[in-house]
Amino acid sequence: MEILEIQKPLSLKNDGKLEIVFIGVGNAFSENLHNLNLILIKGDKHILVDFGIRGPDGLKTNTGLMNYEIETVLPTHSHSDHIGALELLTLTNRYIGRTVFNKPKLKMIITEEYKSQLWDHSLKGGLACNEVNDFSEYLGFDDYYDVITPEKILKNNKSRHIIEYGDLKLEFFRTNHVPDIAKSSQEAFLSYGLMIDDKVLFSGDTKFDKGLIDEYGRDAEIIYHDCSFLPNPVHASIDELRTLDKSIRDKMLLMHYSDDYEGKDISGFKGLTKEGVRYIFD
Repeated sequence: MEILEIQKPLSLKNDGKLEIVFIGVGNAFSENLHNLNLILIKGDKHILVDFGIRGPDGLKTNTGLMNYEIETVLPTHSHSDHIGALELLTLTNRYIGRTVFNKPKLKMIITEEYKSQLWDHSLKGGLACNEVNDFSEYLGFDDYYDVITPEKILKNNKSRHIIEYGDLKLEFFRTNHVPDIAKSSQEAFLSYGLMIDDKVLFSGDTKFDKGLIDEYGRDAEIIYHDCSFLPNPVHASIDELRTLDKSIRDKMLLMHYSDDYEGKDISGFKGLTKEGVRYIFD
C-alpha cells in the first residue's frame, strides 16, 4: 500500500489501481473529522461509500470536489453520520448536476433488502414531495437513482452480496452494530461492511466480532476497522481489538474514532486511518 497526497481536485479516475480516499474518519459525534465517509476509485469508476452530515464539508475540504461531481453512491446503513447528507447529494444531482452540468442520474449500489428501508424510513419525507413524475405521482426511488443491485449468494452458510462495478469487486457482509442487545449480525438491524477487491477489509460500523475477522481479516492486506477509545455497546473498543493476534493488528488501521484522538495509545496497531490522503493498492 502506498499513501499519497491529494492533488485537488481529486481525480475520480485513475490508471486502474485500487484507490481509497477517506473524506472523513470520525464517529457520529465528531465535529472535526467529518464522520466516516470514503471514495473508492479504480479505472473509470468511483463509489462514494456513505455521506454523513459532515460529509459535504469533508468532500470539499479534503478533495476539492463538489457534491454534483459524485456519480455513484453506496450507503452502508441508516444512521445520520452515514446518510445524513444523502438527501442533499441526491437533490444536488437532480437539480444541479443533471440540469446544469448534464451529469447522469445518480447511481446507487444497494441491496434489495435495504432499498425499501432506506427510502421509506429515511429519504422519502424529504425527496418524494418536490415535484411529480411523468405519472403525476410523487417522486419515488427510481426517479432519483439508477439502482445497481448486488447479487445475493450463500457463503459459509451466511447470506452475502457481491458485485463487480467496472473493475471494482465488492462483497457485502452484514455487521452486528445495533441494537446493543443483538448477539449476531442476523439479529441486528441492517448494516454492512465490505471486502474490497479481495484485499481490503472495511468493517463498517460494528461491535467487536472476532468471527468477522476470522472470515475476512486473515486474507486482507489492510483492515480498516471501527474503533472506539472507550467501552461502547455498539462499536468495537480499542481494548477489545487489542485481544486480536498481532498478525491482524499489524495490518489494522483504526477508523470511526473521536475528535480527541491525539495522545491516545494506539500502540500495537498499524495506525489511524487518515482523511484527505490517497491509499493506493497494487
